[in-house]
Amino acid sequence: MKKNLMTMFGAVLALTLPLAAGAQTYPERPVRVLHGFAAGGNADVVARLVTTEMAKGLGQPMVVEPKAGAGGTIAAATVASAKPDGYNLLLATGGHAIAGVLYDKLPYDTAKSFQPVSALTSFPFLVVVNAASPHNNLGDLIKAAKAKANPMTFGSAGVGTGQHMTGELLANRAGAAFTHVPYRGESASVTALLGNEVDFIVIAPTTALPQVKAGKLRALGTSGSARWSGLPDVPTVAEQGVPNFEVRSWTALLAPAGTPQPVIDRLNAQVATALQDATLRSKLAEATGGDVHASTPKELQATIEGDLKRWGQLVKDAKIQKD
Repeated sequence: MKKNLMTMFGAVLALTLPLAAGAQTYPERPVRVLHGFAAGGNADVVARLVTTEMAKGLGQPMVVEPKAGAGGTIAAATVASAKPDGYNLLLATGGHAIAGVLYDKLPYDTAKSFQPVSALTSFPFLVVVNAASPHNNLGDLIKAAKAKANPMTFGSAGVGTGQHMTGELLANRAGAAFTHVPYRGESASVTALLGNEVDFIVIAPTTALPQVKAGKLRALGTSGSARWSGLPDVPTVAEQGVPNFEVRSWTALLAPAGTPQPVIDRLNAQVATALQDATLRSKLAEATGGDVHASTPKELQATIEGDLKRWGQLVKDAKIQKD
């Protein structure tokens, strides 16, 4: 028995020693950062801006690789199964937690298969209608939805996105009936709204802003706890009869579970340093329409677990079909 235990201990030691030793000199080669969305989208822009600045301090290139598909779960699965040595990271969004409650057969555990590094940005969503819509505020829209024989329709960037779940949460909290119409990305949902295919959409602020300023779309509310600085005259959802309503999506860096703590610490410190750069902060704020902030790994873990709990409860309460 003693011999078997010693053999097992030796095997574990043989596996962990190379990782521990490598952590002392990390990184010694380029670091790959995957995300699950299209090139040129918000996630891609955030990844490229942040990693370009981080690479200066790390002394190695950080290579961003879009791996779009299945709501970001293909990229997440790739990173979850990668060697936990810090050379394969995931740029995750708020949809990471949503996938954890919407999909029953993911090849990874949303919380346990990853080691949090740091938050990067967070931002609210907007509820937007066509400028020709008779609804001038969210209260009008909700009242009309309750009076309609058939449910109102709302568009989003796709099933399982933060936009989708924010619309579902609004329906649940407001006691109104909305039918979700998913599109392939936010631009497609904007086109649909301009063509009156849906009654309203839920969308990231920066995507909607050009059409709102052009007078083609009208923003009725923001999902944040405070008004969005880009449209300060647009009230929050909570201000308009839906109390305690707050949704903010986020972007963050994750590593595979088992990544050595010194590597996580190095990456976390480098994120914090990078996000102190004024030029980077300005570019990120302009790109996402939200706040720029680093976090501790523990704080990021709490955010993910909190989202899993909230969205899991919504899926149950609203009877949202799981895949």
